[in-house]
Parts: sequence; C-alpha cells; structure tokens
Amino acid sequence: MDAVIVVLLVLILLALGVLIGVLLRRRSKAEGAPAPAAPRDPFAAEDQVGGDPRTIKAGDMIEYLGTRYFVRGSVRLKEGGFTWSEHLLDADTIEGAKVWLSVEEDPDLEVVWWTGRDMEGLSPGGKTITVDGVEYRREEHGTADYTSEGTTGLGVQGRVEYLDYAGPRGKYLSFEQYGAGQWEAGLGDRVPNGALTIYPGGS
Repeated sequence: MDAVIVVLLVLILLALGVLIGVLLRRRSKAEGAPAPAAPRDPFAAEDQVGGDPRTIKAGDMIEYLGTRYFVRGSVRLKEGGFTWSEHLLDADTIEGAKVWLSVEEDPDLEVVWWTGRDMEGLSPGGKTITVDGVEYRREEHGTADYTSEGTTGLGVQGRVEYLDYAGPRGKYLSFEQYGAGQWEAGLGDRVPNGALTIYPGGS
C-alpha cells in the first residue's frame, strides 16, 4: 500500500513538473514576441523621405522638381490658435527667381508652392477671381500677427491682412497686405507628399 502511494506521489510530481515546464515555455515565447504595431497615420510627415516641411528654417536648402532653392527667411504667422509659416526661397539658378513656400496644418499638413503675380487687373475682395483662365473662389479673409526670421523684406514683427482663394486641382490665389503696405498677389500649387527634399542648414 505504501509503495502505491509513493508511486502516485512520484507520478503527480512528474505531471506538475511537465505542466510547469510547458507554462514557462509559453510565457517566454509570449515575452519574446514583438508587440503588434500601433495604428498610425499613413500620411504623417515622417513618411516624407525628404524631411519634415514643418521644420524648415532660414539657411536650409530645398530641392523641388530638379531645382535647388535656399531658404533666405521665414515668416511665422498666428491668428488665434492657428499658426502657419511662409518661407522665402532663392533659386540656385542664373535667373535667381524668388518663390515662397507655405506650410500649415488644418488639420492635415499642406505645403503650397507660391510664385509672385503682379497686381495688374487684380482687385482682392471679390467672391470669385479669374486669373489666366482659372477661376478661384474666396475661402478665407482675416488678419494675423507675424514674426520674421532671416531675410524676408519685412520688419521683425507686425500684422498682415490676407485673402485666400482656391481653384481646381490644388491651385490657389492669395493676396497679402503687410502693415500699411501695398497688396501683393501670389499663385500657388499644392506640393505632393514627398516631392520636397530638405537639406538642413547650420544651427
């Protein structure tokens, strides 16, 4: 009888040992397995292999459509809780054409490439304006405070009045009046994600 009890105890201990071993193996596999990736925005700025446009500053260099541009200065604008930036670029070409790049989040990141347009025949304020055969509809009208960095042709700080118009297929028309200056006009085209390559300048 004692021998039977001993055998039963041995069998129970063996079964417990096997069970503990299986549980430890499962636990180590679970700890070693990589955690599932967290959901993320597929259009987030970090996916832009050329860098994050929100970090652009004076001294950086930008490559767009095969041409390199130097960032001469930046204007940081604020209206209420909304902020955006405009960067003056100087092309690394014989012509030395100057253009602007605007960067804003509303809520998605939007980058627009601007070229200056003379004011001849243009008058800001209408509900629609046609330029070079393209009709633009007014979207926004407001005033913002700004600070200027680097070379922009503006004072260190001030206020700007603006009127923004949107056209088809990512085209824009904008009017800006800094302080008591003259109205300035610009035509814009939305920049596709990843189309810019940003080379950071010195600190």
